[in-house]
Amino acid sequence: MEIEGTILRGREFEPIEGRVVAEDGEITAIEEASVESDAVVIPAFVNAHTHIGDSIAKEAGGGLTLEELVAPPDGLKHRLLRKADQSELVAAMRRSLAYMQATGTATTIEFREGGVDGVDAIRAAADGLRIDPVVLGRETIDAMEAADGYGASGANDDRFGRERTATRAADKLFGIHAGEVDSSDINPALDLDPDFLVHMVHPEPLHLERLQDNEIPVVICPRSNLVTDVGLPPVDELAERTTLALGTDNVMTNSPSMFREMEFAAKLFDLSATEVLRMATVRGADIAGLNCGLIEPGREAKLLVLDGDSDNLAGARDVVRSVVRRAGSSDVERVLL
Repeated sequence: MEIEGTILRGREFEPIEGRVVAEDGEITAIEEASVESDAVVIPAFVNAHTHIGDSIAKEAGGGLTLEELVAPPDGLKHRLLRKADQSELVAAMRRSLAYMQATGTATTIEFREGGVDGVDAIRAAADGLRIDPVVLGRETIDAMEAADGYGASGANDDRFGRERTATRAADKLFGIHAGEVDSSDINPALDLDPDFLVHMVHPEPLHLERLQDNEIPVVICPRSNLVTDVGLPPVDELAERTTLALGTDNVMTNSPSMFREMEFAAKLFDLSATEVLRMATVRGADIAGLNCGLIEPGREAKLLVLDGDSDNLAGARDVVRSVVRRAGSSDVERVLL
């Protein structure tokens, strides 16, 4: 397989004219050459944090607080999830996964409610699609064993020591929400030595030092944080101390579009377009231990091809900046997963 156009190569996303060559799903070469294609070829996205089960309740709960919306066990989402039958849940999640696939997302790190049944549901929803979610079970150790790891709600909900020990013994991924509403759950979350944290809106200096000392990455979800009115993470301080990835969080409150999340983050924070594109691709891949997220030999050929001559992108002077701040679903030409 060969894909021609402007290739955003490597971790710096250096734009080069030429072609990507792939065999058996793996990138084997990036060749610089003069080509006629207007395509822009970028790595497919890795959405580093989602709750796709919320697809049954898009835009429900307007005006509710974060606790009223999502706190277990009686937040609105949990009540709605309990009432939904399995077929309804699977069908709704499949629609969201199909949308993510069509807009260039190769995988998502999904915190999956509902124990083993919840893990089975998202596996069923993804069956036959090319998007391949990394599923972190919740609520029980059995769910972790059926999934790719464990996604903890937050250290104020439970201590999660047994779950962390079991996840480590299984050599699987462990992530946990922390610092979303306030700072009270950050130290207990860090004590668990997680593979990554989600949100970190309210870190204090000690927490930032611990992040740096333990090299724990953070997934930020700024659109979600604004919708739930918890504030915004101190991105400059976090970025100085650890690596950041992007997630779209609850489908209840936000579309699972990495285009929208990138544009929002790039315009809201003092981050370069290159850094934001890393956060939307290779940073999430690194967290999940995946071999995608970059265009370089030896990586999986999971690619997103944009029409650089679309009405929206034609005339762009800075290719990376236009991908991050301007591109959208209407510019997608091909998704190769």
